Amino acid sequence: MEALIPVINKLQDVFNTVGADIIQLPQIAVVGTQSSGKSSVLESLVGRDLLPRGTGIVTRRPLILQLVHVDPEDRRKTSDENDPNAWKNGRLYKGVDGEEWGKFLHTKNKIYTDFDEIRQEIEAETERVSGNNKGISDEPIHLKIFSPHVVNLTLVDLPGITKVPVGDQPKDIEIQIRELILKYISNPNCIILAVTAANTDMATSEALKVAREVDPDGRRTLAVVTKLDLMDAGTDAMDVLMGRVIPVKLGLIGVVNRSQLDINTKKSVADSIRDEHAFLQKKYPSLANRNGTKYLAKTLNRLLMHHIRDCLPELKTRINVLAAQYQSLLSSYGEPVEDKSATLLQLITKFAAEYCNTIEGTAKYIETAELCGGARICYIFHETFGRTLESVDPLGGLTTIDVLTAIRNATGPRPALFVPEVSFELLVKRQVKRLEEPSLRCVELVHEEMQRIIQHCSNYSTQELLRFPKLHDAIVEVVTSLLRKRLPVTNEMVHNLVAIELAYINTKHPDFADACGLMNNNIEEQRRNRMRELPSAVPRDKAAGSQGDQEAGTGNWRGMLKKGEEAQADDKSKQQGPLPASPQKGHAVNLLDVPVPVARKLSAREQRDCEVIERLIKSYFLIVRKNIQDSVPKAVMHFLVNHVKDSLQSELVGQLYKPALLDDLLTESEDMAQRRNEAADMLKALQKASQVIAEIRETHLW
Repeated sequence: MEALIPVINKLQDVFNTVGADIIQLPQIAVVGTQSSGKSSVLESLVGRDLLPRGTGIVTRRPLILQLVHVDPEDRRKTSDENDPNAWKNGRLYKGVDGEEWGKFLHTKNKIYTDFDEIRQEIEAETERVSGNNKGISDEPIHLKIFSPHVVNLTLVDLPGITKVPVGDQPKDIEIQIRELILKYISNPNCIILAVTAANTDMATSEALKVAREVDPDGRRTLAVVTKLDLMDAGTDAMDVLMGRVIPVKLGLIGVVNRSQLDINTKKSVADSIRDEHAFLQKKYPSLANRNGTKYLAKTLNRLLMHHIRDCLPELKTRINVLAAQYQSLLSSYGEPVEDKSATLLQLITKFAAEYCNTIEGTAKYIETAELCGGARICYIFHETFGRTLESVDPLGGLTTIDVLTAIRNATGPRPALFVPEVSFELLVKRQVKRLEEPSLRCVELVHEEMQRIIQHCSNYSTQELLRFPKLHDAIVEVVTSLLRKRLPVTNEMVHNLVAIELAYINTKHPDFADACGLMNNNIEEQRRNRMRELPSAVPRDKAAGSQGDQEAGTGNWRGMLKKGEEAQADDKSKQQGPLPASPQKGHAVNLLDVPVPVARKLSAREQRDCEVIERLIKSYFLIVRKNIQDSVPKAVMHFLVNHVKDSLQSELVGQLYKPALLDDLLTESEDMAQRRNEAADMLKALQKASQVIAEIRETHLW
């Protein structure tokens, strides 16, 4: 069991070098109000004057005091005094000559045999960090004392609890000290040594109050009552020491400190302990063997050993888990660069491969939150673009009046005998043109996704890139530039695909044959009707011709030659538009200024002509839409996606793999280098700690 305390001391040293609070080691923290005698208790445990003393706030930084027992005949050790192998029955057995000495962590291997020097060093070190006023600091001083007169212990002396700022102390000094104390005693592996002066009421003890906050059951609190010799005449601490006032699970021990006068007259700690024993025998004979400094030292030693024994298994697990975590963290930071040329080429190749894999869907890191890479491009082609095209109405933006006007315009000055083909071409081109905008938007969406893949690869796949911010920026710039170069080429191709459809309206398209057949049937029917009506209309050719002008003015332009009377009768029955049916010449002349009437009833002939043209437009538009829906994704894949995939690596190598750029591109961020060093130090400390714990045989634990 004795070997357990040096093990914890060694672990403490290991973690102090990296300044880590991640492992909560078993220790004893001394808590009490200002001038309640905390430092005096520690000094009596050491048996020497070594701590700064005086009135007011003296302890202004936590002091971690490790007491190491050595046999009187043992010699001072220059190597590692915490090495379990250097312990024989819990005692050190090799070193250099000397009886008692001390060592500070901040002065490395310097050995102090003069305890006044130790006190001066503590004062100097306190002032170095906390300043020479009354301020405090939470940065601890580590002191190790080797002596034949001590038991193996690890104690933390904390600043005393204070209420009112004095001197240059900040206004929140009470809160600062309280937070500092709680930082140490909140550690579940810490035993709390609550120091209270006997000449104050135990019920008002700040130390016990703070201890109870973090240890409500009192399982790890040991109370120490100081200044037993300073109680009012006629009072004693019998009830307090018996635990009748405030029960504490780990017990309550009374001690007598040296007075300030004793300190000033250099009364030795050994004399003080002798006087304390005499005082206890005289005043509390029945309790003398369960109180006093020596009993306190043994109790603390026993408590700490049992406490370490209980904490060790969990500590071992925690250290192993943390070691694994830091190992993977260090791996993610990568090794320092030696061969810059090879590293650069490797990173460029890796990025290019990851970029292509993300498009192919074979990347190592599959995104689960949203579609990305090739899957998103597929979604853009078939869902976004496909649905947008399907939502385009073949006759969108075309009213019946538009169709009629187009037919009319296509016939020129002559009335039409048949539905003119030019009108179909004009209208169908206008509708096909509407497919260009969604097609170009499809290119834009794919381009945006290709841009997003760069970020995706940087974040997930090529973590090494984050080490080299300049290389990362350069790669992003090269890929963005490549995508930017391909965008106009792809847009041009997509524009051409629509232009190709507009260039030649192929009415002989096999899929268009059915629609044409329907139109031909219609024309045949019209022709038969005309043939039946022609003989009666011939003599009145001229009259019918002039009538045609009027009919044109009223929007009735069936192009059929009818008898004048019939034509006039038809006109009157159909003129329900806003324009008056005027036979005057003037009205016909101003026709160009008059808007085509919107609301009027169509004749059967007009209705039929419109239906034919609309059906043809719809039929042809669907053929073109199908072509565009098929060819645009192919063009985008060829001109943008595949081109970028194929030329990405050569582009990156060509632009970045230059000797002049090597040093600049592979400059690590300072932050990353520092984090790697910190992680490496911590990993080393954890591995060392793991080794220290592993050296304890399980039998030592029980």
